[in-house]
Amino acid sequence: MSQNDKYGAEQIQVLEGLEAVRKRPGMYIGSTGLRGLHHLVYEIVDNSIDEALQGFCDNIKVTINKDNSITVVDNGRGIPTGIHPKYKKSAVEIALTMLHAGGKFGGGGYKVSGGLHGVGVSVVNALSEVLTVEVKQNGHIYTQSYQRGKPDHDLMIAGDSNRTGTTITFRPDHEIFEELEYDFEILEHRLRELAFLNKGITIYLKDDREEKRTEKYAYDGGIASFVEYLDKNKDVLHEQVISFEKVKDDMVVDIAMQYTDSYSENIYAFANNINTTEGGTHLNGFKSALTRTINSYAKKYNYLKGNDKNLSGEDVREGLTAIISVKLTDPQFEGQTKTKLGNTEVKGIVETIVNDNFYAFLEENPSISKIVIEKSLTAARARNAARKARELTRRKSVLDSTSLPGKLADCREKDPALSEIYIVEGDSAGGSAKQGRDPKNQAILPLRGKILNVEKARLDRILNTESIRSMITAFGSGISEDFDRDGARYHKIIIMTDADVDGAHIRTLLLTFLYRYMRGLIESGFIYIAQPPLYKVQKGKRIEYAYSDKELNKIMDEMGRDNSIGIQRYKGLGEMNPEQLWETTMNPETRTLLQVNIDDAIQADEIFTILMGDKVQPRKEFIERNAKKVKNLDI
Repeated sequence: MSQNDKYGAEQIQVLEGLEAVRKRPGMYIGSTGLRGLHHLVYEIVDNSIDEALQGFCDNIKVTINKDNSITVVDNGRGIPTGIHPKYKKSAVEIALTMLHAGGKFGGGGYKVSGGLHGVGVSVVNALSEVLTVEVKQNGHIYTQSYQRGKPDHDLMIAGDSNRTGTTITFRPDHEIFEELEYDFEILEHRLRELAFLNKGITIYLKDDREEKRTEKYAYDGGIASFVEYLDKNKDVLHEQVISFEKVKDDMVVDIAMQYTDSYSENIYAFANNINTTEGGTHLNGFKSALTRTINSYAKKYNYLKGNDKNLSGEDVREGLTAIISVKLTDPQFEGQTKTKLGNTEVKGIVETIVNDNFYAFLEENPSISKIVIEKSLTAARARNAARKARELTRRKSVLDSTSLPGKLADCREKDPALSEIYIVEGDSAGGSAKQGRDPKNQAILPLRGKILNVEKARLDRILNTESIRSMITAFGSGISEDFDRDGARYHKIIIMTDADVDGAHIRTLLLTFLYRYMRGLIESGFIYIAQPPLYKVQKGKRIEYAYSDKELNKIMDEMGRDNSIGIQRYKGLGEMNPEQLWETTMNPETRTLLQVNIDDAIQADEIFTILMGDKVQPRKEFIERNAKKVKNLDI
């Protein structure tokens, strides 16, 4: 009997209740790593925020307990405690044990909500070793506890209270999660963001572990304060944040923006407190209205004369920091990840509000208007100057090898998905890499010295830098407004620098360039960092490589710590012969690569600004704050 003949009803597996979540946790929280671990907290906090959006909650407290469990307390209405007429269980138990059960699917429970899928608290329960819920409501304190999603007992009254609210304490399941230790700064970033997006709410974050710490987030200025926070390490061109909040067709549109002297744009769009990282109709409406409004004003007051071409979207957004936050009753997010808003009516509403209110601001504030227009005009001139340089970076054809940079040792493979390129620091390491590589699918591009710090330069100057032009041409995906992911010639772009301070600096310069001008390569998962070994350990004919001090100690313990052990500390890739470089850093069977991804674009922008920007003090403070985290520092 063939395998197909055996396929019958008995092969269909039905996962009851929360079993599906435990079987495929990644489908619900993204991953079982650090990201998923912290996502559990956000799911609970989002329920409290939804209460705040209805006007029933203004205080949320999140505590990291000593055992790395989490407690979230709010002063909202509390999860309903009555018995559900259909299921004959308390509404609390239904919310905690049934997927897609909640007050957000009609019936007037919530007008505006981020948690549309109704899976939040039940998913957290399913993925927690232990969870306890306490609800203050109707003069009583109700409580119920669970183990791995299953109730220990029915909801019961544990005391009396004249307050309302919900308290949830959970400990993530060690059977599910790879890591169980919460990072204060990761939680802080999201909770601060929520406080900015919902003025009038106060959020506390408390850490009861060894380094006891409590932070309070409350911002009466709302997203205008958010923009000030994002620009705190930049030189702003006008102190006043341009902001307006309007309601149209039951939708709240909240906009705040400020121009800085930087050359990149930082625009973040939110829908019902969800960071829509892929944008959507609200962002499209904002961008088109911004461009139209600035051009209208520039023409009216003769900044653009006669046959002058209109300013482009890129011109008017250079140096702009902006937050667009919309809150609407029936958001249509594309996909479970909710990273793109799809409501078609939102674009027109946002456009109208920005056109009317931003234009009125420009008319009423001519000094700021002049700064904004002149910044845009300067950007336009630089863009025109960059056009010629950009042409040099465009390949006429993938098959036209004459247009590739001279130092590139390309691979024979033409399928980008099977091709990889190593960006190597220096001719010496480049030579070893070229000899040690597999020429079938590994390309090598050596760079001479440190590339330009793009954080402090405009695109025209960047494109006139030979090493950057070489990378753009080799990668094939274009840059900035010309970026096209489908043009990428390699789906693995590997940064391979020395394991010392200089190597780390070059790596940071390269990542800054990629983040600011080819972010799509990072978002596509194409960027990697090679991990060359720090030490070669030899005893007799036995050779081992250590990638950290901890690994070195382990190898020495295994070999026996006597005088016949030879240890070589690699200062640079050029010290390795081609065979060693292949075996340790380039052989897909034995190498270690770190994939670069963007968990949080706002935090990434902040770090690049601190590390590579003009201001020294924030960089000094960052180094002092993070010095203890540095491993294998070679001074």
